[in-house]
Amino acid sequence: MLRGMMPTGEEPIALFRTYARNPRLTEALHAWGAYQLSRRLSLGLRDREIVIDRTCALCGCEYEWGVHVQRFASRAELNAAQIRSLTHGTRTDPCWETERDRLLIEAADALHAHHDIDDALWDRLATEFSPEQLLDLLMLCGWYHAISYTARATRLPLEPGTPRFSDFSGGV
Repeated sequence: MLRGMMPTGEEPIALFRTYARNPRLTEALHAWGAYQLSRRLSLGLRDREIVIDRTCALCGCEYEWGVHVQRFASRAELNAAQIRSLTHGTRTDPCWETERDRLLIEAADALHAHHDIDDALWDRLATEFSPEQLLDLLMLCGWYHAISYTARATRLPLEPGTPRFSDFSGGV
């Protein structure tokens, strides 16, 4: 099961090895995680990674943030300034040029801080995202809260070669 969770030839990451202590949980998580990281998710790669990176940073989960920055940031066309902003900044940082990106950050921030999205933000999100995308956004953010809780509480060591929050410190 663990080998199926990783690209061919790669060893399972520490998070997956931790979950493997409970095979039934691992099986259920694999199905859900596979959806969240697949093309079946109605959000595109860039949208997905903005939400994941921001959520993991807000949760203080350097482990999962680092895995995603290492594996997906360049494919999602996130530059160093944007990664720095997702980690330490705000949606108003000048590196964010589209309202869509800013809305994703604002939604992740609201869900993290208030566990809710107020009506005004919901209305703005609904002009940019379909109902299907909005549901995926909510669940993606919640999923990565859960992943962050596990990685932090079990004190997972960073994966080899993954970045640290401090690698993206400095002015935003």
